[in-house]
Amino acid sequence: MTPVALITTIALAAGTPAANAEPKTLDPKTVEAVKATCFDYIDGQLEGNPDRVARSLHPDLAKRAVIGDTPYERFGLRRMSKEELVELTKQGVLKTPPDQWNRTCTVLDITGNAASVRLETPWFVDFFHMGNFSDRWLIVNALWYSKPKIR
Repeated sequence: MTPVALITTIALAAGTPAANAEPKTLDPKTVEAVKATCFDYIDGQLEGNPDRVARSLHPDLAKRAVIGDTPYERFGLRRMSKEELVELTKQGVLKTPPDQWNRTCTVLDITGNAASVRLETPWFVDFFHMGNFSDRWLIVNALWYSKPKIR
C-alpha cells in the first residue's frame, strides 16, 4: 500500500470530519457575488473594458501559468500583474464578439472571506482564489492553463 493510500485508509477508518462531513451548502447571494467578480474578469477582457477587469482584481494580484523547466528557470512560471492584465485588456488582446463568448464560472468553495473558483473559456482555464474585502470579492491569486490551439 502506498503512503497516501495508507493515510487515506487510516483517516477514513478513524472517522475524520472529512469522511463524515455533510455536503456544504453555499449561500446563494455570496455565490452570485463571487460569480459576478469572475464575470467582470472575463467579460471585461472579452469586451475590451479595462475598468471592468481592474475592479475584479486585488492590487497585489499574483497571476501565473506553469511553463515548467526552461534553460533559464527550474519550475518555471509565467507571471502577470494586475497592471499587465489591465494593459492587455486596453490593447484588446481578448476582445471577442459577444456571440462567440463561451465561458463558465464555477464556484468550487467559499469559506468565510475566501473563495475558490474555476473559469473556463475556449482558450484557457483559470483557477482563482478570491478574498472578500469590505463586502467586495476580488481575485487575489490566479493560476491559468492555456488550452492547445485547435487547427
